[in-house]
Amino acid sequence: MFYVYILQSNRNGSYYIGCTDDITRRLSEHNMGKVKSTKAYKPWLLQYTEKYNTLSEARKREKQIKHWKSRTAIERLLKKL
Repeated sequence: MFYVYILQSNRNGSYYIGCTDDITRRLSEHNMGKVKSTKAYKPWLLQYTEKYNTLSEARKREKQIKHWKSRTAIERLLKKL
């Protein structure tokens, strides 16, 4: 299984969208500062996940969400929970 996930910074409220095959490990990497692009804004909270059978499906969805480039669109997705 592969996952698309949305994290929110507890520091400044910004969002990060990514994909992984292990949510627990990846969240830990973000919060330990091992991911260059998120290091400055830790700690991160997991806000949303979607499950996919293949990495290509997950990356396609990740790219779709990232192309929204709108905080409002991301927050609409989060409210659907």
